[in-house]
Amino acid sequence: MFKPCAVIPVYNHPDTISDTVAAVLAQGLDIILVDDGSDTHCAEVLQQLSEQHNNTHLVTLPTNLGKGGAVKAGLIAAFNASYTHALQIDADGQHNPQDIPVFLNAARDKPDTLISGLPRYDESVPKVRFYARYLTHVWIWINTLSLDIKDSMCGFRVYPLARAHALINRSHMGNRMDFDPEFMVRWHWAHPDIQHIETQVDYPLDGVSHFRGLEDNWLISKMHAKLFFGMLTQLPTRLFQRFRGESSNG
Repeated sequence: MFKPCAVIPVYNHPDTISDTVAAVLAQGLDIILVDDGSDTHCAEVLQQLSEQHNNTHLVTLPTNLGKGGAVKAGLIAAFNASYTHALQIDADGQHNPQDIPVFLNAARDKPDTLISGLPRYDESVPKVRFYARYLTHVWIWINTLSLDIKDSMCGFRVYPLARAHALINRSHMGNRMDFDPEFMVRWHWAHPDIQHIETQVDYPLDGVSHFRGLEDNWLISKMHAKLFFGMLTQLPTRLFQRFRGESSNG
């Protein structure tokens, strides 16, 4: 059975969320909106959307947890509602909803694989964020002892919910911008099944970013350090597995 839905974390995006919801609904997906402690105006917009569309469901968090906390809440809600897969897409219009069928087809063909966007950027991308991603890429490659993860920060993904739910339950992962890369590393440790799909990512000129500069960079740095020491504890086993695999292939 393949029963996907979309999970959209929302924190104060009242001007873009209606268009995002309309675009996702046009692809035939049910939606779980996660209100991550938005202000009154945005909360009212989300409530109206959930009332207007029978297949749009609202999860309301009493306080702002951060993007990771909102995504986790949405994935858990999707799992509890008996969906098999959840497509994560941002509320601010960065991601291209026309690529949703491509992501879902890949998930249908490989139901146990994490499908993740591989961003193509235009001139709208902030240069600091563009180049900072490469530092994260290096740490991801170190912490997985591989080049399997080509991009760990894209929030356009399809999660196999049974595996994702189990991973969230047994791992204490960050609640903010550190969640996306940490989830991918921990997924790779548990399941090497990851497929990247190229997708256009735009940064609207009037877009609202909730990246908190020093605070989120500090959380991401701590996350990489935590994963590094976690990787060291697994290093002998992983090196043995890799050596055994190369020997059997030879």
